[in-house]
Amino acid sequence: MLRRLGAVQLDTISVLARSHELVAYARLGAVPRARVERAYWGGGTFEYWSHAACVLPAQEWPMFAFRRRWFRARGQRWHKVGQETCDEVLAALRANGPMTVSDLGGARRTAEWWDWSDVKVAVEWLLDIGEVVCARRKAWKRIYDLPERALPAELVAEDPDDATCLRRLVGQAGRALGVATVGELAEYHRLLQDQVRGVIADTELVEVGVEGWRARAWAHPDALAAVGARGRHRTTLLSPFDSLVWDRGRTDRMFDFHHRIEAYVPAPKRVHGYYAMPLLAGGRLRGRVDPGRDGTTLVAKRVSCDPDAVDAMGAALREAAEWVGCDAVAVQAVDPPALAAPLRAAVG
Repeated sequence: MLRRLGAVQLDTISVLARSHELVAYARLGAVPRARVERAYWGGGTFEYWSHAACVLPAQEWPMFAFRRRWFRARGQRWHKVGQETCDEVLAALRANGPMTVSDLGGARRTAEWWDWSDVKVAVEWLLDIGEVVCARRKAWKRIYDLPERALPAELVAEDPDDATCLRRLVGQAGRALGVATVGELAEYHRLLQDQVRGVIADTELVEVGVEGWRARAWAHPDALAAVGARGRHRTTLLSPFDSLVWDRGRTDRMFDFHHRIEAYVPAPKRVHGYYAMPLLAGGRLRGRVDPGRDGTTLVAKRVSCDPDAVDAMGAALREAAEWVGCDAVAVQAVDPPALAAPLRAAVG
């Protein structure tokens, strides 16, 4: 799944589960959460800056060399980095093996989230430029290590030029998206559109026109081969950070569905809720729910869906509840209100 998507976004928010777990759940079904965590952090992956902070297949380490070089050329993060502290961090990792930032000396100078200690600044800078890698997390803490110890030697030895990196990432984004505009291909790994334009002709993507789209698009050959075929579909709830809905404009155009992550919106201005999860059913986005938990009850605090998607929403809520260890579902506000009774009946 991770190799096919290319990147799975990480996020600190955990409602039913953390976002990277939800991405796997949406595609693979109710795989036990502990098994999902072991698969992500049990080897063969690393964490780096893609669309955001993402877990990535280890095979992609060489392809982010362009970004590591960019960080190094820029010379610093938003904090200034002391070389002496960087040297001390590297020496500690060489001597002691993998370490968390707490092991290295602490994350913060004060209780403020932004007030990083010198050690935290240094180790994050070393992560940016590739002298340190995060290949696993434990209790949501990054565990830092040296690339030559955490990754296969042949991958660490590769040093492709920027054009090679970009061709690979643009092609990978095209495969994950199926068909996309230049802007959407760029957004997948947070590239510049000029970077995409500079390499796209040398990828396997094919330029196409899509009925109703103003911009020209690029399609992956696998997507073109599948035109007219009926794919496999799951009825499921999606993380609001799922790559299917990363690009708000694309989501609106592809699914006629306006997606906004409201966790960062002041509570009085929220329309759909803090962690509104889209409902995927029959290959379409048919509604959303803002979930919560009360003991072993999954609470659907705010639900909205198409009238003919009530049964799908009920099924999705039941399956999600069972997956996270809940034995009941409570439905609160429903929009439109006329769907409240049938939805509660569908939930059972």
